[in-house]
Amino acid sequence: MITCLPDSVIERFIDEDVPYGDLTTHLLGIGDRPGRIVFSTREETILCGTEEAARVLQKCGATLTSCTPSGTKLAAGVEFLSAEGSAQALHAGWKVSLNLLEYASGIASRTGRIVAACHAINPALTVVATRKSFPGTKRIAIKAITAGGALPHRLGLSETVLVFKQHTAFFGGLEPFIGMVAELKSQAHETKINVEADTCEEALLVARSGADIVQLDKIAPAELTATVAAIRAANPNILISAAGGINEINAADYAATGIDIIVLSSVYFGKPSDIKAAIIPA
Repeated sequence: MITCLPDSVIERFIDEDVPYGDLTTHLLGIGDRPGRIVFSTREETILCGTEEAARVLQKCGATLTSCTPSGTKLAAGVEFLSAEGSAQALHAGWKVSLNLLEYASGIASRTGRIVAACHAINPALTVVATRKSFPGTKRIAIKAITAGGALPHRLGLSETVLVFKQHTAFFGGLEPFIGMVAELKSQAHETKINVEADTCEEALLVARSGADIVQLDKIAPAELTATVAAIRAANPNILISAAGGINEINAADYAATGIDIIVLSSVYFGKPSDIKAAIIPA
């Protein structure tokens, strides 16, 4: 599912940083001098955004000489992207490429560490990332979480049914809504019906309703283990997901509770990957 961003997005990134050219390079008079740019890891990294960074450099006038694909895990000190061209082209593409690589690889690397920790406990567990990426960054954020081994939870509101308490409030609460689950399933045969629950009691109501997935929100792992057992007894076929406050520190604890799906947003927020960019005169 690792796809590339369209040219329109790449061109927007360049225009944000170089709307009228590079004043420093122009005043120094070095724009026509040849050189090369090389990107390398400073720490263990799962790469993401290399294809986009390469196209940034190409659109700025550089010639690509090497590019390691997104999703590749590298040790520290490994070169993975390089290009040749004029100083003007290299400087124009330098920071845009580096920012893309560091932020996207940071998300991919965090995701990869969480997925690995969870799969060490439960190889069948699915890790999915929410739609809480910073507005305007969804395309690269989704590419990054898939590069790290996760999947998107919901790409948007148009293709999924996830019933929150903000929805059931219009029915007077979860219990009055529960009778609608069978009707929802009859109206959307190709779509799983996912209903959020805040307590074990609510989760059991959802499990007995015939919903496809119950999403447990902000329940600590110790309590969640007992809740999962009760849900399985009520409906062995329902899928169980956990969401709310799951991160790199506690994800393994959640994986050990017996759930099927971990839903998290924490991968989007944190330290970017540390990547070195060297510009070398020819």
